[in-house]
Amino acid sequence: MAADRLDWTNAGFADLDDAQYRARATELAERLHNEVQKGGLPFLSMDYLDALLPELRRLEPWLRGFDHMLLLGIGGSALGARALQKAFAPGQDLPGHKGPWLWIADNVDPAALDTYLAWLPPEKTVVVTVSKSGGTIETVGQYFILRDWLRERLGKAWTEHALLVTDGTKGFLREEAVDKGIRALPVPPNLGGRYSVLSAVGLVPALFLGLDCKALTEGARGVAAPLAAPDLNGEGLAAHPAFELAVWANALMYAGFDEMIFFTYIPPMACFGDWFAQLWAESLGKQGKGSQPIPAVGVTDQHSVNQMFLDGPRNKACLFLTSPAQPRGPRFPDDLPEKFEYVRGKDFGELIHAEAMGTRMALSSSGVPLVELRLARPDQHAAGKLIALLGAATLLTGWLMNINPVDQPAVELGKRLAKARLGADGLEQEKAELGAFLNAQRNEQEF
Repeated sequence: MAADRLDWTNAGFADLDDAQYRARATELAERLHNEVQKGGLPFLSMDYLDALLPELRRLEPWLRGFDHMLLLGIGGSALGARALQKAFAPGQDLPGHKGPWLWIADNVDPAALDTYLAWLPPEKTVVVTVSKSGGTIETVGQYFILRDWLRERLGKAWTEHALLVTDGTKGFLREEAVDKGIRALPVPPNLGGRYSVLSAVGLVPALFLGLDCKALTEGARGVAAPLAAPDLNGEGLAAHPAFELAVWANALMYAGFDEMIFFTYIPPMACFGDWFAQLWAESLGKQGKGSQPIPAVGVTDQHSVNQMFLDGPRNKACLFLTSPAQPRGPRFPDDLPEKFEYVRGKDFGELIHAEAMGTRMALSSSGVPLVELRLARPDQHAAGKLIALLGAATLLTGWLMNINPVDQPAVELGKRLAKARLGADGLEQEKAELGAFLNAQRNEQEF
């Protein structure tokens, strides 16, 4: 049976297996052990699944009773769900789809919210609100509006059309669940949004869409379990592909490669690039360090940004996602003009493989360090493996960089300033900074 593989042939840095990284492997293996023991890395230990999966099975008949799910969430509360939807339940974007329908409200978009309120049938809709803290104003603000909409249309039955995914013990949404008797599922402690796709955050919409949650989580556990094992040592960690990716990424940054392309040549998995971009940027952009993630989709971006990748500054590396087992598609006809005879009689799907090979070779010949992530089959089991591999590699890269890859301190400043702009209590320093910013003399020009 074919296996999922990392192809390092064109990765560069052939001499990275040195004493320095072997020593770091021993150090980080001990750190992994300590963090897992403290419950600090639930996306690797995944022990929360023992309670969550049976609960999802109990909820499944209820969820399947709806035609529409409106998911309220932003960032890590939405990107993973969208990646899974586009990859494994793409019918909503294609002709003839008859349901189920997943709608994701992941922005402050009044026009879109008005449209949901006008056209979704409340009696056939479940509203799922995802916020671990229960205080994310973009999400909770939408919840307030949808809560009133459900009440007006359904009366006392409105709570049967709501599900809250939030902290297990505290926060506004947990209080709502208790006070109003709304179904709720917990987000485990110490599980940040960008690492949470294989918790209730992503598995609830996956279950609604009919995805195989068992395959997703078993795939992830196969990759993550060795990293959470109590007997992990430096030798075992050094051999794990997540550590090898982290060593490669860390060395690239020190060598001046400050952009990381995530080039997807499996079209249905294109949105995994957006999920990866948040994971990489929010985890590693600290203290003036990090590399900028750039999602790209083959073949589309060969005709847009690939010129920059190939002939722009030599500061880019690439993770290149492929699979040999993609649909063959219809066959090109035989009666083609002579200039196109090279595709005569071939399957349309052969184009994606030829284009991927051409781009991979062109990037490598242009000096772009590249690692191919090759999925034997782009199925849900493989997607779970990919999610765990990239999550672990990101964590370990951050540790090699000597930064904290599970916080996001800079993001919080913008949130506080936005609350100050809206008049939230406290935040006196932020309000003073806001006043100074708004009162500064503007330098503006018409266009």
